Amino acid sequence: MSSKRERGIAKAVKCVEKCLGSKEELQYCFINCYLGSELVKAYTWIEKLEEITGNVSKLYGFQYITYSREFRSFLEDPFKHLGKKLFIYTHDFIRGRIKLEEYATKSMQAINTSLRTNLRTLYQNWCFLAILKNIYREGTRVVYPEHRVLSLERSGKQKLRWIPPNIVVDVPGKGSLSFYIEAPRPLSWGDSTDLRETWKLYTALRPDVMVYGGRIYDIVDLNSSPPVRKPDIILEFKELPDWYKRVRDVKGPLAKPLSAEEWRSRWIEGLWDGLADVLGVTRREAMEKLSERRGVRLNEVKVVELYYTVYSPKEMILVSKHKIPKEVVEELNSHNIMVVDGIGFKPERLKKVAEKILDYAVPAEEYYVKTSDPELYEVLTLVKEIWEKGLLNKDKFRKMLFYSLNEPGQAET
Repeated sequence: MSSKRERGIAKAVKCVEKCLGSKEELQYCFINCYLGSELVKAYTWIEKLEEITGNVSKLYGFQYITYSREFRSFLEDPFKHLGKKLFIYTHDFIRGRIKLEEYATKSMQAINTSLRTNLRTLYQNWCFLAILKNIYREGTRVVYPEHRVLSLERSGKQKLRWIPPNIVVDVPGKGSLSFYIEAPRPLSWGDSTDLRETWKLYTALRPDVMVYGGRIYDIVDLNSSPPVRKPDIILEFKELPDWYKRVRDVKGPLAKPLSAEEWRSRWIEGLWDGLADVLGVTRREAMEKLSERRGVRLNEVKVVELYYTVYSPKEMILVSKHKIPKEVVEELNSHNIMVVDGIGFKPERLKKVAEKILDYAVPAEEYYVKTSDPELYEVLTLVKEIWEKGLLNKDKFRKMLFYSLNEPGQAET
């Protein structure tokens, strides 16, 4: 056991002991005691996200920007959200099913994991929105989605067996760009044949954002490896000051494929074990582990480099909230990964990233005009028909419109 972990458990145990004599609910008292100023940081970060959300919504005309249910719960009230994570543990502890140190350890792990995961998601979303703000030019238009609601999550988006973008934009003078957040994700499947075809999507590495020039509405390509269209740009975001010191188990690409029957069997097994735990009966041990192969433990820097190697994008950019040591920057640069660090919560510091992305915009092959005025729609439709039939003197028509705008009363007829 590492000394850092030991210190964390010791602190957690003291917090539980302290909170047993408090009038405050045990789980909420524990959260206050253990996290302290870290919880204050969460509220500060949420304010930053709300600010950039308002700016981007105004620029692009979004009515709403939506998130996953888990992350939305965190944004609404981080304190209560973390308290929910301790409900079962607190219930078991009060009933005497687990001892004090086990309760302290599990509670510590639960709130640390939840807080860290949600803050990572928050910074990723903030960076993505800040980039949208920086690529905006007067006249920029959202091509997809058409309902003025930007979704920054992927839940349920693959049910129709395709992977759609989160947003496609047309930037005047540049072209179209398509953005995919945390793709690829698994497609829906019905039997073992379907599952074998889509298995690579379950195990594929998942960059924070993939960017494509042009209007790209589906990136699935099950005949390639990885099973998606090659991105023009990959973006990775890092919110921790010491992210480059951390390690991660990467086992997705090593996982042995399952048949549909094995998958459903294990899913039902998990439901039964969870139910047994809640009801307080003897918990059955899992008959098998989900994967028969062990993962590879990699330093986060190597994971980033692995993304570049596997997906071979034309550009890869790593954005770090904090400054990164020179030797780490040089290591990443040597693998053709551009580093933009010390960003904090300053949107203007992502201008260079936005300019790089705009270099990959592809002019659209077709254009759309939106209007809520039925008379204007009727006129535009008529003009389109005359134009396409070649019955309109285009140069003369342009001059007429120009003079109408600049010198009313002198338009040619």
